Amino acid sequence: MEDRSPAHFPFYGWLGALIVVGAETGLILRQPFVSRWFTPIVWTGYILFADALSFRLRGRSLIRSEPRQALMLPWLSVGCWMIFELYNLRLGNWYYVGVPENPWVRNLAYLWSFATIFPGIFETADVLEGLGLFRQVRVSPRPMTPFGAALSFLLGIAFLTIPPILPAPARPFTFAFVWTGFVLFLEPVNRQLGAPSCYRAWEEGNPRPTLLLLTAGGVCGLLWEFWNYWATAGWRYTIPWPLDFGVYYFRMPLLGMLGFPPFAMECYAMYHFLRRMLGGDKFW
Repeated sequence: MEDRSPAHFPFYGWLGALIVVGAETGLILRQPFVSRWFTPIVWTGYILFADALSFRLRGRSLIRSEPRQALMLPWLSVGCWMIFELYNLRLGNWYYVGVPENPWVRNLAYLWSFATIFPGIFETADVLEGLGLFRQVRVSPRPMTPFGAALSFLLGIAFLTIPPILPAPARPFTFAFVWTGFVLFLEPVNRQLGAPSCYRAWEEGNPRPTLLLLTAGGVCGLLWEFWNYWATAGWRYTIPWPLDFGVYYFRMPLLGMLGFPPFAMECYAMYHFLRRMLGGDKFW
């Protein structure tokens, strides 16, 4: 993540802003198509706007500077999110309402929505970087010990494998482990493979990538839940008491909001692991 001199604001950023405003207007007017497809529409507009803003602030962005990566990112976003959907089949923390009845149209809605997850998080992190957030934050460099890397790896395996095999009454309480397990599991792997890694950045005395991702996850979580509240088609939660103690940010139990920052780190770890495995460093 390097800073560049400011550049112009690309035209598609204005298009993205118009999409967001148009989607919000259609939602207020309860236009049926917009209300049902609001989530993927508004996030597409947000991503375009955020990318343009990132380019304006940093002189580079995913779409303008790394177009092949920008094209692959949505597909990896879909594939990785499906892993969490599989976990949810066992843990049962959310379900969807208002989705199209036709299975082909419904699957298209899912595909489009899931494709915006990684781009939304990474574009937000780039904008925050361009704004100079955490620019001066440094820590003392400290190499990670082999024991620390192995412990992280083994804890990650435990966090990812134990929740689905627990007795049914206990499973809904364990999704916090899934929200952190991929970080613990994949970060030491990425570090060993030489892929981008928050662990390695910490070793070098640079906590900024971690802090940017955590903040971006929080920002995206606020937007996801805010926009989901008004949309006709969206998700609902079944988080049990005492995790759901009656205090909400829109439809999300307040405690559940803590899952979004580490989820952003998981997306980062999963993306860079898959990119390295698929040869993306050479081809996209």
